[in-house]
Amino acid sequence: MTRNVHRPVGLAQLSLVNTAPPELVGVAAQAGFDFIGVRVRPVTPTERPYNLQPGSAMLRETLSRMQDTGVTVRDIEFLLLDGSDQREAWLPMMEAGQALGATSLTVAGADSDSARLVHTLARMTEDGRGFGITPTLEAISYQPVASIAQAADIARQAGCRIVVDTLHFHRYNGPGAAAQWEELRANADLVPLLQLCDGPAARPGSREALVVESRSERAVPGEGEFGLVEAVAALPVSLPVSAEAPSDRRVAELGELGWARMLKSGVDAVLADAATRREPGTLHAAASK
Repeated sequence: MTRNVHRPVGLAQLSLVNTAPPELVGVAAQAGFDFIGVRVRPVTPTERPYNLQPGSAMLRETLSRMQDTGVTVRDIEFLLLDGSDQREAWLPMMEAGQALGATSLTVAGADSDSARLVHTLARMTEDGRGFGITPTLEAISYQPVASIAQAADIARQAGCRIVVDTLHFHRYNGPGAAAQWEELRANADLVPLLQLCDGPAARPGSREALVVESRSERAVPGEGEFGLVEAVAALPVSLPVSAEAPSDRRVAELGELGWARMLKSGVDAVLADAATRREPGTLHAAASK
């Protein structure tokens, strides 16, 4: 008989990128999420910046709402490692993350020099120990580090971890694409968080279209063709999952809370489906490979 292990379910900041963290806590709580991810550094020049540095009014308000609702912060984001010295960027991020109680900081690899990227991540990982935060390298389908195999190899050398985003997992079509499922299972021990979204099987035809899809055109988990049940089943049963599914159109139609509730329903349905398909005795098979 299988044990009913609680799996924390979160709401990623990108799903409601224009919702400030204090309000995001409230929306997440009303929609039934356990935690949120927070952008402590904007990714694009047009994004609204959120000042969550120690001593800031927004940090105080966010912490107050977390205490009131029980919603926690598990991960912070986002830094694109491009080969330059970005220590002055990641240290304040880690300070904010520590204040929020986060344990991971998501980064992506835009540096085509893998040896230099390993060095950067190793240095970042060492800095993170003082804040209780571990960098998690995300494979992005349109960046130099695009596959699970690449991300895992770099992370093992640097001593950090990887985060898996189902959009980029399914959009990768480079060398070794057919082995993505095998790589996911083989590196499950590196994964602290699975980000869920959905979409059509067909890959957008240009890098620009991939970026648009990634930032503003994702679908509710379970309503597309990504095979999310298989992704969930490939990883340990208690692994936290996060809904990362931005959709400018549907947020405008449904409102922030309406969209968050739709995402939560989608994630719950995927997890329930995965639970019914999981065979007894295989709950931790992925982690043991």
